[in-house]
Amino acid sequence: MPVHVVQRGHSRDPVFFEDNDYLAYLRWLKEAADRYKVDIHAYALMTNHIHILATADDKDGITRMMQYVGRHYVPYINHTYGTSGSIWEGRYKASIINDEEYLLTCMRYIELNPVRADMARSPAHYRWSSYRCNGQGKVDDLVSSHAIYKALGRTRSSRIEAYKSLFKVHLDNEALEGIRAAWQTGTPLGNDHFLQKIENKLKCKVGQARRGRPAVRKKDND
Repeated sequence: MPVHVVQRGHSRDPVFFEDNDYLAYLRWLKEAADRYKVDIHAYALMTNHIHILATADDKDGITRMMQYVGRHYVPYINHTYGTSGSIWEGRYKASIINDEEYLLTCMRYIELNPVRADMARSPAHYRWSSYRCNGQGKVDDLVSSHAIYKALGRTRSSRIEAYKSLFKVHLDNEALEGIRAAWQTGTPLGNDHFLQKIENKLKCKVGQARRGRPAVRKKDND
């Protein structure tokens, strides 16, 4: 199942400073994804946090991928800028996604992050995300299309146009809050039946997010 991964900088401090930092992170992310057989469907590298939507071949794939990136990127930042210690606010957070119901919504949530943060007028204007691949057809070796994305059209051009059209409609507050609550608490993102199915499989309660309609809060750039 797809997993939405989020990792923040320590105390929300920046983790990217120059273009070379973004390029270095993406290079190690690609190496890790290939090594641990993880398909990345969407991503956005923000100034002080990252979003990744990915599907792994096994239950440890994403953990190993993130560990690999951390082992390379953290020393790189410390060496480059003369700092020390971890740059991340602890371990990454993540939530399993009900792909049939939420995959495309989660992709839009991730790729619209720079727009919500007032860093770009549209997702097409932000360099460090997967939108240019998914929504414009530009080559990005890091991105692997999910079956649901592929089902948007018979040809690549028709899929791109169909995906692009999804961005004409804003994500409502309920969708935004539901996605945030899921990754912040580690709760699977889906309806009650989907959550119950996951918990029955694992034989334990998963996450802490309240089920049902989430409360609306003030604007958040995560």
